Amino acid sequence: MAAARPSDRSRTSSGTGSGVGSGAVVEAFLEMIAAERLASQNTLDAYRRDLEDFAGFAGERRARVDAADDRLVRAYLGDLEARGFAATSQQRRLSALRQFYRFLVESGHREDDPTRTLDSPKRGRPLPKILSQDQVTALLERAASEACDGEASKSKRLRAARMRCMLELLYATGLRVSELTGLPASAGRGDRPVLAVIGKGGRERLVPLTDAAREALADWDAAKRDAGLTGRWLFPADSDTGHLTRQAFGRDLKGLAARAGLPSAKVSPHVLRHAFASHLLENGADLRVVQQLLGHADISTTQIYTHVLEERLKRVMSDHHPLADRGGRAR
Repeated sequence: MAAARPSDRSRTSSGTGSGVGSGAVVEAFLEMIAAERLASQNTLDAYRRDLEDFAGFAGERRARVDAADDRLVRAYLGDLEARGFAATSQQRRLSALRQFYRFLVESGHREDDPTRTLDSPKRGRPLPKILSQDQVTALLERAASEACDGEASKSKRLRAARMRCMLELLYATGLRVSELTGLPASAGRGDRPVLAVIGKGGRERLVPLTDAAREALADWDAAKRDAGLTGRWLFPADSDTGHLTRQAFGRDLKGLAARAGLPSAKVSPHVLRHAFASHLLENGADLRVVQQLLGHADISTTQIYTHVLEERLKRVMSDHHPLADRGGRAR
């Protein structure tokens, strides 16, 4: 059975008392939109549909659209939500009503604007896009195999060693891409267990390195020396900044993803940062620890990952609650 989709009711102006459908005031508003804003026919049709939907809602309550108050508009927004309209769609409907009532005030049809004190429906914060642990593993394994390809040219192996190092560092630390590309050359010297990172606002934080990241870092430092690459940056490049740009790294990363059999459109440096945080939480890390590792100044920023914690709690309940295997409800 198909899921119900939000839809407009079948609206007609006859018998509603709304005065909208073929109402002169609405037609005057649409004419203004067409003449002054050069609105397309599609835009005009959308405004008409929005106003007619509101007209039907008002008519069911024996109200006139041109005389609506803020309570009626607020009730209409609640009705849109109940019908399954997304916050973005509700915002668009409210925008149409705001413009309509502004026109009524400016043209002298009414003295007040019932939408003036209404807040726009809040858009939910989208969940971060992440890769599964298996997908990240496939990406890392492909990077490692290309770095060890003895048949590749020297320049190609050098680029592959750089990619492997950047990828291992990114997934091991959750660095922002700008923090990664801007690492100093000193970050690759010595076998250090942590990496010092200068983040937003000049705040410094220490992030631990995995054994794989330390190995990749050492290999890249050796490859750099063999190639005679020097300078102040860990990932030097012929660019205005003197280091590899985030755009170039993002482009190379998508190429690696495609070669690893992953959808390149879904892979980016920021997606790997999300994967770092989500996979830590999935495996039992504390949200405050993840906040510190990511360099978030406020815990509220890190709370976009709470959906991961919720899923983990569900698994814990399912795996360990004594009634879980009976299909019963805990009491």
